[in-house]
Amino acid sequence: MVALRSVRLNDGAMMARAMMIAPEAIRLPLWLRLRGWLMAVLFAAVFLAACRELDVSLVVLGDGLGKLGKFVAAMWPPSDGGHALHLLYVVVQTLAMAVIGTSVATVLAVPVGMLAARNLVANPIIHFAIRRFLDLFRGVPVLVWALIMVAAFGLGPVPGILAIILTDIPRLGKLFAEAMENVDARQIASLRVTGAGRLAVLRFGTLPQMLPVWLSQCLYFLEQNFRAAAIVGVVGGGGIGFELQERIRIFAFDEVAFITLLYIVAVGVLDVASDALRARLT
Repeated sequence: MVALRSVRLNDGAMMARAMMIAPEAIRLPLWLRLRGWLMAVLFAAVFLAACRELDVSLVVLGDGLGKLGKFVAAMWPPSDGGHALHLLYVVVQTLAMAVIGTSVATVLAVPVGMLAARNLVANPIIHFAIRRFLDLFRGVPVLVWALIMVAAFGLGPVPGILAIILTDIPRLGKLFAEAMENVDARQIASLRVTGAGRLAVLRFGTLPQMLPVWLSQCLYFLEQNFRAAAIVGVVGGGGIGFELQERIRIFAFDEVAFITLLYIVAVGVLDVASDALRARLT
């Protein structure tokens, strides 16, 4: 009992000393204690106001879920509508759009990434301009590019490919620049000591470190672009998305289910192949 009382006295003395040294750390002011509650109330008010402004209500959600249930019921059993070969061809076309778009974007993003890398371009003005260019165009989603390209080039795979290219160049350029900036400087310095020129340093010191990273990033973007090709197709950019939009427009939901399942299988196969290739690269 005596020992326990001594410990309590020591704790009390320590708390009193701490209060003298830093009282704000021991006993928070009232406004700090209420700040969390005020933020929660403010968030709840903004959330409810947004729901009211956007007409998000249980009535709207209930009506939509009822219609969605009818659509799902109409999807069973899935049917190809007698167009199985055509749909397989469209899936291959969608993959081709993703491959072409990713390949062209990769080639064009390499010089952009080099200009954006600090260790390759020491001029701060050029570096700043390229970086801001990448930041500006990275904010434009693929769907916006697809709408612009469809308006300019008409319906078909070409505007979809162009939309993928324009979306990927700034994103890949930024990733390529960061990969260049993270190379091991010691390997480059050892080559320069031997008298190697700029091209030799790039060929034997920089590229061997960057290429595995670049290829891994390109494979990841290929997976993304295969999914994006379906989105741009909905607005007329060709591929499986165009076929999907046409079936939805005529309420052929059994064919919608078949196309969706076919596309899921294709995406899964591409993901497995891409994962295997990335594992070999790394």
